[in-house]
Amino acid sequence: MMITASEILNASILIVDDQESNISLLEQLLSETGYTSVTATMNPQEVFNLHREHCYDLILLDLQMPVMNGFQVIEGLKANDQEAYLPILVLTAQPNHKLRALEAGAKDFISKPFDLVEVKARIHNMLEVRLLYKKLENYNKILEQTVLERTTELRESEARYRSLTELASDWYWEQDENMNFTKVSGPVLDMLGMQIDTLEKDSTGEKEISRIPKAGWNESERKALQASIAARQPFLDFIFSRTNADGSQQRFQVSGEPMFDRACRFVGYRGIGVELITKDRAPNLES
Repeated sequence: MMITASEILNASILIVDDQESNISLLEQLLSETGYTSVTATMNPQEVFNLHREHCYDLILLDLQMPVMNGFQVIEGLKANDQEAYLPILVLTAQPNHKLRALEAGAKDFISKPFDLVEVKARIHNMLEVRLLYKKLENYNKILEQTVLERTTELRESEARYRSLTELASDWYWEQDENMNFTKVSGPVLDMLGMQIDTLEKDSTGEKEISRIPKAGWNESERKALQASIAARQPFLDFIFSRTNADGSQQRFQVSGEPMFDRACRFVGYRGIGVELITKDRAPNLES
């Protein structure tokens, strides 16, 4: 991220000094150097409205002024400015005021009487820092907005994905990185051999936990499926079956995939499944 010479010379500068001679000297120096946007005021009380309207890249601020001194101007700018960075370069003939001004919020100082080489160097350096700060701030805002938009897109895409998979399947599930189920629809917990807790009311109206026993899933098929999930491997159209209490059998088809974030860190699993309807179990659609 670079700041060009033209960006520095086109930066907006405000001179605040109650001495017209100092203003004339600084305006002449800045003009001869090539600065194109320089404003001046001898009334420090005007600074707040001027800065609010123009958002100057640099304020050259005299400390010794009647009615309102430079320290009061700094405090007023801090109270009224929403920015964390105040682009203030103080002008002072008092050595003991330099540290005080920096502690108050000024970013640098120029000593009086002016050393013109020093003045040009300090103004250039501070403008470069100020413009870099603004460019970085704008970049962060753009980046934040881009991330927000991308996150919204991903959430919308994920919502569409879930809606479609749930419509196209008999069940859907998601697990986090610790393999805890975070979303479940259908008999997936039972299929994986999990016992499901349900809440029921007893005769007194109090809720009690009852256990649903595991059904007759094919154990070897179930273990093979669990092994694929434990190894974080995708699986497609995995077939498994169960035997019901009446001796009838059901067959199911399931697909799943591990999920990873942008840093390739495993964040969980998701999958879908459908029941395969055999001809002898197909519903009779004839009237």
